[in-house]
Amino acid sequence: MQAQELLDQFLMYLRLERGLSSLSVSAYQTDIRQFLAFIEQQQINLQSLRPDQAIEFIQGMSERNIGAKTQARKLSALKQFGRYLRAHHGFDHAAFEHVRLPKTQRSVPKPLSEATVDVLLDAPDSSDWMGLRDRSMLEMMYATGLRVSELVALQYNQINRQSQWVRVIGKGQKERLVPYGDACESAMKAYIAALPNHLKHPSHVYVSQKGGVMTRQAFWYRIKKHAASAGIQPLPSPHMLRHSFATHLLNHSADLRVVQMLLGHSDLSTTQIYTLVAKEQLKNIHKKHHPRG
Repeated sequence: MQAQELLDQFLMYLRLERGLSSLSVSAYQTDIRQFLAFIEQQQINLQSLRPDQAIEFIQGMSERNIGAKTQARKLSALKQFGRYLRAHHGFDHAAFEHVRLPKTQRSVPKPLSEATVDVLLDAPDSSDWMGLRDRSMLEMMYATGLRVSELVALQYNQINRQSQWVRVIGKGQKERLVPYGDACESAMKAYIAALPNHLKHPSHVYVSQKGGVMTRQAFWYRIKKHAASAGIQPLPSPHMLRHSFATHLLNHSADLRVVQMLLGHSDLSTTQIYTLVAKEQLKNIHKKHHPRG
């Protein structure tokens, strides 16, 4: 069986059996295609791949100054591909399992301050339906910690507006319930009331200027626009509101496992990175306000 055919079957497995999103599957496809191009150029047979050949591919990324995080992601994708080939196609090697990358310092999320979040939420023009949409999206993201992909995909049937809960379909099609507050509900109510009837989508809550489903790129552009108009520097990324959601909860004594559940993290260690942010902010507050700080 040709390498490309094996890749196609692996991608189908990721979609149907692992339930990965199209975005995640696309990332796997890009990373593994680069490796398949490498072994074709080197005339290496995928079924008889040796660990030293796998290491050569990774070393080539270092020589091209590809960052450590990108290398780690590509190696993870290739390990998953190798495990699939052994389990489903009888490959008898585990070449990528022997590859180890040097440990890198884990990047710490950079949340916005509570005051900066308030400024950002107030930035959209409330006299325009698109401004009301943006305000609603920002409020929803900060109130629930949704990922950008979850926010733009949000449908009416996922929201219980009476009880103020959102049913989120996250990574791996995992479902979680997240509450939101009155400010978020008020912003959504104002947006839906102002949205022209001919632009309303039959299922999706947030629509583009022409009535289509909002994209991640469009939302990112709108956030930059509002942040720039409000004088927020550096310009925040959409994910910063998710970081801020988690950090501000912990700053106000929320339980770490509750934050894990709200964020949809499968591993508590992923959520624990936010405790570092919260501790660092407490140190800064102490240093600023304590007489001997």
